[in-house]
Amino acid sequence: MPPIEIKVEIPADAADAADQALLETEEIGWSLLEDAIARRAWIVGIFPGEADARARWAALRPLLPAPPIFQPVFRALRESDWRDSYKAHFQAWTFGRLHWVPVWERASFRLPPGHAVLWLDPGLAFGTGNHETTRLCCERLVARVAGDGPPARIVDAGCGSGILALSAALLGCREVTAFDNDPEAVRISGENAALNGLAERVEFSVGDLAGGLAGRTADLLLANIQADVLVRHARELIAAIAPGGELIISGILAAEGGPVRAAFAAAAPGWACDSRTMGEWCDLALGRPRE
Repeated sequence: MPPIEIKVEIPADAADAADQALLETEEIGWSLLEDAIARRAWIVGIFPGEADARARWAALRPLLPAPPIFQPVFRALRESDWRDSYKAHFQAWTFGRLHWVPVWERASFRLPPGHAVLWLDPGLAFGTGNHETTRLCCERLVARVAGDGPPARIVDAGCGSGILALSAALLGCREVTAFDNDPEAVRISGENAALNGLAERVEFSVGDLAGGLAGRTADLLLANIQADVLVRHARELIAAIAPGGELIISGILAAEGGPVRAAFAAAAPGWACDSRTMGEWCDLALGRPRE
């Protein structure tokens, strides 16, 4: 059965709010496309079959900030169709010595000596790394490894397609665990690990924040999750950080940055705290003092 693409045009001025809605669903498979010059925007999803695509759209539609301009269009995709559609907006990213590269560039990509590459395949709903929140987290991860060496224990909370956890393994982190409350996300993370020869390097499991963090201690904890969930579980996230360790959180709209920072500063007094903004989004890094 060929994969099914669903594409629906939305009002351009609702694009940012729609992007937030997609993030909050924690559903793998959706993306937002914008044409800034023409002032047009679309939500696009690719799913294994039409029944799945229609069910995902029915769940997403009530969460959108504005009605779509037209009814969604469903179409079956040949392999060349979905690859070509992604190539238009799916690009390679470089973070220090780490590279995220589309799998179709495997034959032509030349990896610099001492660098590492993570192959991204949208056919496995890997995620393209295009979202600012993912890039913010990865930049922090790469900087931590470059400055202090690979942390001994890394946890990726709400791992989605596994892109951050697998990046950590490629950068030399020895003990990498990741979890997500969506079993489908965990299954896809496993497929992506296999694609990159990392199936034995990362432990993926199903769990929410409270259960997934229970009994865990991390030298570096990554959590790219929506802001209200982060604030609600601030104490669990902070409690999981080892002395001298670091908590990196994202999924935070820039407008939410101040309240989120205040909530975590109150829950972790005396911890170093830093935030950066990229586009409409920001992150927060908190460092626990050594004891």
